[in-house]
Amino acid sequence: MKISSRFAVAVHALLAIYVLGSEYKMTSDFIASSVNVNPVVIRRALLSLKAAGIIGVKAGSGGAMPLMNAENVTLYDVYAAAGCREDNMFNFHDEPNPNCPVGKNIHSVLDPYLETAQAAMENELKKTTFAELIKNLDLLILKLCCNS
Repeated sequence: MKISSRFAVAVHALLAIYVLGSEYKMTSDFIASSVNVNPVVIRRALLSLKAAGIIGVKAGSGGAMPLMNAENVTLYDVYAAAGCREDNMFNFHDEPNPNCPVGKNIHSVLDPYLETAQAAMENELKKTTFAELIKNLDLLILKLCCNS
């Protein structure tokens, strides 16, 4: 099962805003060039982040800017803002056969495990802040620069 790419796009866009925003105007076109997607995809991501209060967006080509400190934004915040949070992350076929002993009981047997797995993933996302991601990105960039 894959989580929508909206999450990865929103994370990428927000990292670009935090890391490059002091040097460049963070327009949807600029961010789209980093993500390598159509600017419309970025505009949707920015609208989601704006609605969550994570960023502000100036009208026209004013660009996006963070409204929250990177230490206060988690991967879970972006996951939720991007609309990836669902009551049940795991999709199930709608109507197992009620006349089959497996089909009749599959939800009772499997659902608690899937709910635990989803909660564990969401709890991990809550532990990672954008400050940590920025630090890791900075270290990676420094390593690449020094090894060139």
